[in-house]
Amino acid sequence: MNLDDHSTSQPAGGFESLPASAPPPWPALDRLLEQPRPKFQHRYRFHVLLFVLTLITATLSGVTIQPGMSLGAILLSGLWYSIPILVILAAHEFGHYTFCRLHNVDATLPYFIPAPPLIFIAGTFGAVIRIKEAFPSKKALFDIGVAGPIAGFVALVPFLYWGVGMSEVKAHAGDVNTLSLGEPLLYQLMAWLHFGKLPDGVDVFLHPMAFAAWFGMFATALNLLPFGQLDGGHIVYSVLGRRSWYVSAATLGAAMFLTFLSLSWVLMTAMMLVMAIVLGFRHPRILDEHMPLDGRRKLVALFALVMFILCFTPVPISFLIGKP
Repeated sequence: MNLDDHSTSQPAGGFESLPASAPPPWPALDRLLEQPRPKFQHRYRFHVLLFVLTLITATLSGVTIQPGMSLGAILLSGLWYSIPILVILAAHEFGHYTFCRLHNVDATLPYFIPAPPLIFIAGTFGAVIRIKEAFPSKKALFDIGVAGPIAGFVALVPFLYWGVGMSEVKAHAGDVNTLSLGEPLLYQLMAWLHFGKLPDGVDVFLHPMAFAAWFGMFATALNLLPFGQLDGGHIVYSVLGRRSWYVSAATLGAAMFLTFLSLSWVLMTAMMLVMAIVLGFRHPRILDEHMPLDGRRKLVALFALVMFILCFTPVPISFLIGKP
C-alpha cells in the first residue's frame, strides 16, 4: 500500500508534483503503523478432513477379521486401535499447541497424517503442528518442546495398562511367521503387573489398544531423541545452549548404528541425516540462550529423560521367521 497523497501543489525546492494517477515513491505511513497480522488463524475444514482420513486409515489398520464376525464386530475391532492412537497423537500435538497459545507463539492446529494401512502397519504417520514464528525465549522453547511428549505420555499410560490387561498370553506355535515388537521398559512393567513372570515358550499377543499405546511409546521415544529440532533437541538446547550440537551429532551416530540392529531405524535415521545436511547440527539461536533454565524446568527436563528411557527400545520392530 502506498501513501494516498494526490496534492498538486508545487513542493518546496522546486520539484514538480506527481500526477494524481502516479504512485508516490515513499512507503505509506499506514503500512508503517499497520496492526500485526492476527495469530492462530486456522483452516478448520482441512484439519477436520485430515483427522477423518486418519481415523479411517487407522481403523482399517486395526481391523481383525475372523470367521463368523459381523460387520459391526469388524468395525469395532478397528476402533479399539484407532481411537486410542488418535487420542494419544492429539494429546501430544495439543500439548505443543496449548503452550504456543500460552507463550503467544503463532502455530497451527494439528495436522493428522494418514498412511496406507497395508503399507504402514500403524495406519498413520503421526501428527504435526507448524509453528509460524521464532521462539521468543528459551523458556518458551522449552515449555513448547516438552509439553507435547508429556501430554502424549500421560495419555498413553492408561491405554497401555488397559490394553495389556485385555491382551492374551499364548504359547508360540511350532513355526513362527509373525511381527515382533520391541518391549520398552514401560511395557515390561505393565506386562509384569498383569501376568507376572512369563514362562518360556509363551508371549503376550497384544490387544489393538495395547498396540496403539505401543505405537504411542515409539513415537514419544522418537520425538524425544536429543537431535536438532525434534522435541528432544529443543529440550537439550534449552538446557545446554550451543553445546547441544555435540549431543545432536552423537545422536545421529547412534541412530546410524541402530540401523544395523533393526531396519525400523532406517527411515528416522535418513530423516535426521537430511536435517543435518540441510540445517546443520546447531539449533537456531534464541535471544536469551545464555540464561540458564530455572530449577523447576530442569526437573521437568529430567522427567523427559525418564520418559525417553521408559519408552525407548533399540529394536522396535522385527519379523520372526521359523522357530522362535
